[in-house]
Amino acid sequence: MLKQYIIDVTTKAVKTAAKNGKLNQLKEEDSFTLNAEIPKNEEFGDIAINVSSLAKLAKMAPPAIAAAIAESICIEDCEISTVAGFINFKTGKSFLNSIVREILNEKSNYGSNDYGCSQRVILEYVSANPTGPFHIGHGRWAAMGSALANLLKFAGYDVYQEFYINDAGNQIKNLGRSLHIRVLQELGQNVDFPADETERKSYYPGDYLIPVAKDFVKENPEIAQALTKDLSDEQLNTLSSFAKAKMLELQKELLNKFHTHFDNFYSETDLHKSGKVEQCVNKLNELGMLYEKDGALWFKSSLYGDDQDRVLKKTDGSNTYLTADIAYHHDKIKRGFDKLINIWGADHHGYVARMKAAIEALGDNPDKLEVLLGQLVNIVLNGEATRMGKRKNMVTLEDLIEEVGVDATRYWMIIRSIDTTLDFDIELAKSKTDDNPVFYVQYAHARACSIFRNAKTPRINVETKEEIPALFEESELDKAIMEADLNLLWSVDDTKACASAKKLILKLEEFKPLILMAAKNRAPYMICKYLQDLSGCFHQFYTFSRVLTEDKKLAAARLALVKAVSTVIKTALELLAVDAPERM
Repeated sequence: MLKQYIIDVTTKAVKTAAKNGKLNQLKEEDSFTLNAEIPKNEEFGDIAINVSSLAKLAKMAPPAIAAAIAESICIEDCEISTVAGFINFKTGKSFLNSIVREILNEKSNYGSNDYGCSQRVILEYVSANPTGPFHIGHGRWAAMGSALANLLKFAGYDVYQEFYINDAGNQIKNLGRSLHIRVLQELGQNVDFPADETERKSYYPGDYLIPVAKDFVKENPEIAQALTKDLSDEQLNTLSSFAKAKMLELQKELLNKFHTHFDNFYSETDLHKSGKVEQCVNKLNELGMLYEKDGALWFKSSLYGDDQDRVLKKTDGSNTYLTADIAYHHDKIKRGFDKLINIWGADHHGYVARMKAAIEALGDNPDKLEVLLGQLVNIVLNGEATRMGKRKNMVTLEDLIEEVGVDATRYWMIIRSIDTTLDFDIELAKSKTDDNPVFYVQYAHARACSIFRNAKTPRINVETKEEIPALFEESELDKAIMEADLNLLWSVDDTKACASAKKLILKLEEFKPLILMAAKNRAPYMICKYLQDLSGCFHQFYTFSRVLTEDKKLAAARLALVKAVSTVIKTALELLAVDAPERM
């Protein structure tokens, strides 16, 4: 982590210079913060630190401060210079070589860290009602959640992924009633969903229940034949259970196809049946956190930061959605998780405070709950963005995957910060051009793999048409890469080749601090931005450096660098659960 290392060394040098009285009024115990940046002008080095912020403490001009501090800095194989109020650092070849060597040795573990200290995290996301297909918003949560899980594991967390099935309440009965109509239609009866829009909202009239109805008739012929327009409670329960099971099965199949794997599917219905909801209500009551008003039972959530108290039991004695959610989160904590991370839609913003209030009222630390609020997805068609609702103009996740593929869908869903609206350009996501971010990155990996294949494949002399032996035998290539003399990267008399190699290696070095920052900020999208930058550096290196040169030792050195690049690209793509193709 070059930047942090430079900051630490410079901070120590400031203390030393202050102790030796070279920084005028700045004292060794004074507090200050230094930041490292990459100079826009490469002539000023690879890393620069602006010390102008110390001028107020030292009562000195920034150039004099920089010069005084630089005298106390000594870094092996690093040129140090000062310009105005900046201290500039230019890394040498041994440092650059060590980065490549570290990647080759650590392979897919390069970039991993123990920041999470094995902290147990339960990550809950998607958690859709089993009443219909996933819409594209669910796709964003699925891609972002699974990528975040991979990222946190890579950063040393113990992550458990959970899908909360919202299978209690009227929506499941409405699903059963909707299946009832589809079954009767399948049996040839002239029935349809209500024409009135208000009544129709209590049904799920989508065509996706037609194949479910076919399955029901096939698997339950006697029950199906006995159905009439009037439903008994038993028949409704049968239809509801069947439809719920089928929809959940379809959702699980799509999640698996979308490289999203949950450790557990937690049923809200089972939560109620277990008695945990009532136990939670009783505990809140025993703690004096509940009161009755207007025939309802209220939770004193305003005592813990909520803007008002909340109803837990309605006047008819039934629980609100909040009641089960409180019990569910309390159960998470009781299961021993240190951190509860949820991905919710932005419309749940007001829900965060009441959930934290409940956790605190039940005697736990509300900071255990961390909620990432995600914005919606706009589908861009023919250059125009269209917001997708749950009922109108809905594009399902499955439709999107069939149109652009799993990799493109996942990458595009992750490419922006979760708290910003995402414009998903379908035509661009399908394109095989450098303007398509996922294609640009995957092509970089495929190009690297192509170089390895060509290194061990006989070639044809363009002029003589004679076959030229492969540069390396397959059995010797890996050894040649691992034992390559990396100093040869800098021995060629080609400024552009050396400069592009150095830029590429410094970009590789950024992977470690990037992973740490992305994990801290719960921001997988940062990996996408990094991958695009790294791919750009690699394509530039490829332009200026002939990798498979006749000089085998130089070729081995450049192949080692290409191997380091392909390793980091593949590792990063695997964190996003996106394929790293070897051919395109």
